[in-house]
Amino acid sequence: MSNSIITTSQVSEIVRNEFNFEVRRYPLSGPDGIATPHCGLFRVFDGDSGPELRDCIGMACSDGYVPHQSDDVIALAEAAGEAFEGEFKLTCHWRDGHHLLMEPTRDYRKSIFGTADNIFPRFIVSAGYDGRAFKAILGTYRDACQNMARIRTVEETVASIRHTRSLRSRMSDLIEIFQNLKSSWGSVCDVIAQMQSREMILSDFLAKLYPADNIDSKRGATIHKERTEAIFRRIMSERFKTGRPAFVAGQDVKVSGWEAYNGVQGYIQHGSNRRGNQNNEFARILLALDNPIVGKAEQLALSM
Repeated sequence: MSNSIITTSQVSEIVRNEFNFEVRRYPLSGPDGIATPHCGLFRVFDGDSGPELRDCIGMACSDGYVPHQSDDVIALAEAAGEAFEGEFKLTCHWRDGHHLLMEPTRDYRKSIFGTADNIFPRFIVSAGYDGRAFKAILGTYRDACQNMARIRTVEETVASIRHTRSLRSRMSDLIEIFQNLKSSWGSVCDVIAQMQSREMILSDFLAKLYPADNIDSKRGATIHKERTEAIFRRIMSERFKTGRPAFVAGQDVKVSGWEAYNGVQGYIQHGSNRRGNQNNEFARILLALDNPIVGKAEQLALSM
């Protein structure tokens, strides 16, 4: 993990230190050692007494499946870094695959309201072992609440990268993919500005997002109430942080679509219950990116 700005020449060392293992394919046997046509993927670390197998990754695969390695991840990170002019921060995360978070310099800052509500671009790269193409996302980071989101209205914020035997041989293509993602940043900012320009009553927004007529139990009613209160508290706190006017007592609470969207997105990323390996910062980011409620909140923030 890089806590300070690095250059592409430093990527290899950081990635190899964070992902200090290989992913290897081994045959799988059935009961009593019966041979099968399936293989499993395992993380393998170099130990004092030889290779040490750790956790099994994903589903069974065929003996023709070629798992990607750190060299491929390095190529992805270097290509993304070049799109950010070769200066960025890099965070690595393992969750049944390699995940990268790329943060450019603060020169990319875009003000949404005043001086305290700003957004910044992020590249999020996911290279899993599920047989699917790698995914690269142009995400949005809001410093007022530490929310990491993807504006789905702009389709060009997601790209698929097919895994081949040597991604490094396709470096020029990889750089072009990330440059195309970065070129969508202006469209992302325009959509967010539209959200900020729309005013809506918060209770109406939440009622459409979480309809009360779907509640069929006392527990459901409690969850609905606690969630609504948590989102309201989050928006009220962020309103204070960003220098927006205080709510007027006795009147309907009116917010911008941008505030409403972040209240819901932030609740799902930071406030919802997670267990096990899903309850860490990076895993929460990945889960919130594809959450359908966040997508619906975006649509409402642009249409109400």
